[in-house]
Amino acid sequence: MHDKNFVLHASSNQFYWQGIGQLSIKTFRSGKVHYRTNRGHFAVEENRYLLLNPGFYDLLIDQEKDVESFCLFFREELAGEVLRTLITSTNDLLTDPYRERDTVNFFEKTYCISPILSEQLESFKNQIPVLKHDELWMEEKYISIMQTLLIEHLNTYKEIENLHALRKSTREELYRRISFAHDYVRAYYNKPITLNEIARSACLSPNHLLRNYASLYRKTPFQHITELRIEKALQLLSRPEWNITEIALEIGYENPVSLTKMFRKHVGVSPSQYRKKVILAKT
Repeated sequence: MHDKNFVLHASSNQFYWQGIGQLSIKTFRSGKVHYRTNRGHFAVEENRYLLLNPGFYDLLIDQEKDVESFCLFFREELAGEVLRTLITSTNDLLTDPYRERDTVNFFEKTYCISPILSEQLESFKNQIPVLKHDELWMEEKYISIMQTLLIEHLNTYKEIENLHALRKSTREELYRRISFAHDYVRAYYNKPITLNEIARSACLSPNHLLRNYASLYRKTPFQHITELRIEKALQLLSRPEWNITEIALEIGYENPVSLTKMFRKHVGVSPSQYRKKVILAKT
């Protein structure tokens, strides 16, 4: 299958798979999906996508309700072909249009879905039932989406400049490792993870991780975990079927007192007061 582009569009609440896959992006709605590669752990939620290079990985869907999957798999040489048109002069493209393409090694991590990519994916998904057998249309869509992914990839190098390392190759490898730590935090923020565990996920010492994590994301892992927990608490507080104790346990706190203390510090009111405001706003 590595010489073909293809789409996986499905729904399931329970699913496990492992194997070797080609270059791909993974998007989901109505739930979280966990991926694991030889180097990292990833949790993919709505409004984010996971980009994986060719290689081994496994995935797990374990939700109460169905999760909608929309994943795109790219033929082996497409990224190199599209990248050449982005970074090569028109004259060189005309003089030597079939020159050997470079292999693209993307930064494997979860990304926010930009408005441009969101529009491309929605348009693609909505039109596939009618046009999926039109090879020209399909190839054009894949090239357009790959252009967007490559522009994001090239923009990532601006972030890399925030890291303190002399050599470009060192900064890139450090960025990859810090990205693995960042996604480890996103995947397990609702668990009692330690700084040592996060550092091990990136093959870095705790001190090295802490310094560079803060340089790249302008927050420490602890601050990031707290931010994600509060964000999830805000979502669950708008759903009356969840009580405060259940929310506290769901997002990683041992009891509702810990949640209330942290929530009040960051939001300015208690979880109960916030819930009352949400209810009043709806009436």
